[in-house]
Amino acid sequence: MEPKPKKSNTKNPNSFFDEVKSWKKEFQILRSLALESKLTEEIKWGQPCYTLNGQNVFLLHGFKEYVAILFFKGALLKDSKKILIQQTKNVQAARQMRFQSAEQITKSKNTIQAFMRDAIELEKAGKKPILKKTSEFEVPEEFLRILEQNPKLQTAFQELTPGRQRGYLLFFNSAKRKETREERITKHIPNILIGKGLND
Repeated sequence: MEPKPKKSNTKNPNSFFDEVKSWKKEFQILRSLALESKLTEEIKWGQPCYTLNGQNVFLLHGFKEYVAILFFKGALLKDSKKILIQQTKNVQAARQMRFQSAEQITKSKNTIQAFMRDAIELEKAGKKPILKKTSEFEVPEEFLRILEQNPKLQTAFQELTPGRQRGYLLFFNSAKRKETREERITKHIPNILIGKGLND
């Protein structure tokens, strides 16, 4: 199972690391390396996130098969050894560094720290990846059908900022099963109608 903190403590980094069940040792080692970077430690999207002047630099997250560092501007990092992974084809800027054991993390300490330093320098330099335009994103068939049937929803979606539109399209498209896509769309229709983004 993907590690998640209890809902009552989602804002508290210490609670996350105390309560996480899967990858506990791996998370602790990654946290120690992250804290050495002197970035601000927060909880965002239920995961430990490290920021510079309010801007996301990287976060830690766990899945069934691995634990990872997600670099928000990873596509801009120098990666001659092709270590960083694009999680899905729809992910544009972010890249993951994945691990399956505490030993693997320890052996990769220098590489991890180098990527962290480079990610911080990228943020300090204000560099931004070139992202696809919203019009270039695929609209899932299930969402397109609902938009055609619901003019009010279609208008509300068009009035969202491009970033909010992309957020929804990426989230809907990331589901592999038709049923999951439909569930996600149905769940988020109320927020779209009131002008909210995926993470608002």
